[in-house]
Amino acid sequence: MKFLKVLKIMIIVVAGSCVLGFLLMHLWNWLMPGIFGLKTITFVQALGLFVLSKILLGGIHRHSGGRRGWKRHMNERWSHMSQEDRERFRAGMRGHRKCGFGPREEPKTEQASS
Repeated sequence: MKFLKVLKIMIIVVAGSCVLGFLLMHLWNWLMPGIFGLKTITFVQALGLFVLSKILLGGIHRHSGGRRGWKRHMNERWSHMSQEDRERFRAGMRGHRKCGFGPREEPKTEQASS
């Protein structure tokens, strides 16, 4: 079962890389020769450019679980806090928007005097 999941992920990664390489090749060949006078590139060169840009600009990293990972981490930290630490955290977060601590302030609007 795990083998099929890994195979499915590999197929999706390969297909996505091919689509991105194809898209990158056509965008490069459409824009770069006309704007900067550069040569056109092949599909393999576009894939290489994609990998190089991913390494230099995006990095290769493992995703940490997104929102669920963050919530799990915060729940663990919260459970180890003393009551004083929790109050200090709440007081610090009251000034931030959408934090969930304290009353929400409505934006003040000016009313015309009659």
